[in-house]
Amino acid sequence: MQRRLAAVLAADVAGYSRLMGIDEEGTLARLKVVRKALVDPAIASHRGRIVKTTGDGMLVEFASAVDAVRSAIEVQRGMTMQNADVPREVRIEFRIGIHVGDIIFDDNDIFGDGVNIAARLEGIAEPGGVCISDDTYRQVRDRVDTAFDDKGEIALKNIARPVRVFTLAGAKQPETKLIEPTPPLALPDKPSIAVLPFQNMSGDPEHEYFADGMVKDIITALSRFKSLFVIARNSSFTYKGKAVDIKQVGRELGVRYVLEGSVRKSGNRVRVTGQLIDAGTSAHLWADRFDGGLEDIFDLQDQVTTRVIGLIAPTVEQAEIERAIRKSTNNLDAYDYFLRGMSRFYDSTREGVDSALQDYSEAMKIDPNFAAPYSWATLAYTRRKQALWMSDANAETIEGIRLARKAIALGKDDAFALGAGGFGLAFLGGELDAGLALTDRALILNPNLAAAWHGSGWIRAYIGDPETAVEHLAHAMRLSPLDPQIWQFCMATSLAMRCAGRYEESAAWAKKVLQDNPDFLPALLGLAISNALAGRLAEAKTVMSRALQINPSLSISKLPLLNVLRRPEDLSSYSEGARMAGLPE
Repeated sequence: MQRRLAAVLAADVAGYSRLMGIDEEGTLARLKVVRKALVDPAIASHRGRIVKTTGDGMLVEFASAVDAVRSAIEVQRGMTMQNADVPREVRIEFRIGIHVGDIIFDDNDIFGDGVNIAARLEGIAEPGGVCISDDTYRQVRDRVDTAFDDKGEIALKNIARPVRVFTLAGAKQPETKLIEPTPPLALPDKPSIAVLPFQNMSGDPEHEYFADGMVKDIITALSRFKSLFVIARNSSFTYKGKAVDIKQVGRELGVRYVLEGSVRKSGNRVRVTGQLIDAGTSAHLWADRFDGGLEDIFDLQDQVTTRVIGLIAPTVEQAEIERAIRKSTNNLDAYDYFLRGMSRFYDSTREGVDSALQDYSEAMKIDPNFAAPYSWATLAYTRRKQALWMSDANAETIEGIRLARKAIALGKDDAFALGAGGFGLAFLGGELDAGLALTDRALILNPNLAAAWHGSGWIRAYIGDPETAVEHLAHAMRLSPLDPQIWQFCMATSLAMRCAGRYEESAAWAKKVLQDNPDFLPALLGLAISNALAGRLAEAKTVMSRALQINPSLSISKLPLLNVLRRPEDLSSYSEGARMAGLPE
């Protein structure tokens, strides 16, 4: 290890979890563009070295405090211009902290108080602001063309002595605590829990999907208990890669308990650690570790699940525990391909869905009796139909229906398999009654399954029960309030509102989808049709014109919902709204 004096800049995106909850794919894409066009060039032009990036954050080393501060000012001024026409609720805004101090350099990474103080300064900076230490200020006060305000000494978390802090002139007093969301979600009337992403301790990013898959299985096992309220995986995973305040997690997700842990995979050995925390008090209720061979991975998951259930739902019978944690495959290779497919499916891009289908296919070949890959492959085909990505609609529809039937046959007691298969039969094959019955069965087996409530919302809109559809979709959003796929819940709600004749509300829900998915064709079509039915023809035609620019081959005959809407009045209004908005036959 080597020591040296350096200027350390720490930065992250303010409100990153909230932005990811609104639109995971869009947020990542915008952050990538900002990094490439502004942030990285500003750092390079001032001779900075990006040491590492962590999700939305980065750690940068400069030889000069002046270079570090000038780089920060350039980034923040550039972001102000970038955000001029962006709605405040979806803006990407950086917080930056800078400190000059002694650091330890080891294997291209840096450590020590110099790094820790910079990170704490970043944590109290305002969105769009820069916080610097007095050591930094002394070196730059006569060398940069920007004034700083003296905020006095501030006690920083886990830093032994208070640090005198300076901020860009005009910035607000730094906040030393997290701002509580208003209002917090009310606690359910039964034990409630969120399982946060487990930390991958293996040192190999390739093992990330393995740790994520373990958490998904634990969530699935817990959610089968009717006596528990379990937050969906998609909302829990908005905290991935973030240092979290457990109390805030409890408030944001509306849960009493939080489970967190880590996974270390080395060769053929696996170590899983877990700790259960009361979110209201931050008290640790239980902590333990579980070691075993790779062939024991399912048993390790079961041990964690059983221990947690025993603590928060002591009245659950052991027989029910054993049924809930039963796995649908013991083949590790099939399981591995399935987990890889899961990680790619959540990209929500055409390429990601295509790659996921390939992984699911490999899992099916290895273990033809493993229901999960059939279930997720079915959803991949429904996504391809919805987004108008199908290249051979007839062949892909037949394949999607085949996979749905296989998932249902293999997963007779698997809520997700029944829900996914039921939605596949309904949307791909128009088998609405069968699809609804399967979705209802899934909700009986697992009342905490947000995906099943979501699927039920779509199908009930199709059959002409829009009010119930709205209720089920609202429940899905409560079970997964920060879901990166929340835009899909909004799409379904927009359809249900339109089928209920509530065209203004339908348009508002479609706009929610378009806030961060401005080119998503189904949402553009839905907004145009709802505007037309609400009598706003000029707006409807403007939106439809945008849709036709993206895909000039669009026509009424190609609208994916036309073959599943049951009520003649829904089908008629849908087609008529499209015609009024300017969509050709």
